[in-house]
Amino acid sequence: MANKTQIIEFLDAEYPQTKCVVEAVGGQGATIRHPIGIAELRPGGTVSGPVMMEVADVALYVAILGEIGLVAMTVTTSLTINFLRKPNADFALIAKCRLLKQGRSLVVGEVELFSEGDDRPVAHAVGTYSIPPQR
Repeated sequence: MANKTQIIEFLDAEYPQTKCVVEAVGGQGATIRHPIGIAELRPGGTVSGPVMMEVADVALYVAILGEIGLVAMTVTTSLTINFLRKPNADFALIAKCRLLKQGRSLVVGEVELFSEGDDRPVAHAVGTYSIPPQR
């Protein structure tokens, strides 16, 4: 298992390009915050789909690392997202992940995305990660 501080340090070192902020991790889940600026918007003033998918993917990754430790080559094998409503471009995206099943080689989880301050989900994602064999 890895704690919040270890995961933050790991992400800073391995993924310095991400704007995702780890808010909470543990208990087979994670909460991620991603600030929204002009770079995250698409025409029409809404948060772009790829940004929303990134936030969901990072939330899954963080939740998994919280359970198995800092296994860098744990990778996404599938990620499906349903966009439910337009996110508020003036507020950060919040991702809340919970792991549904953890096996030896695969982990399945789901993520709900929200605009900060609004409890109505803007997207729902389900993903599977592959865990490399441990030596």
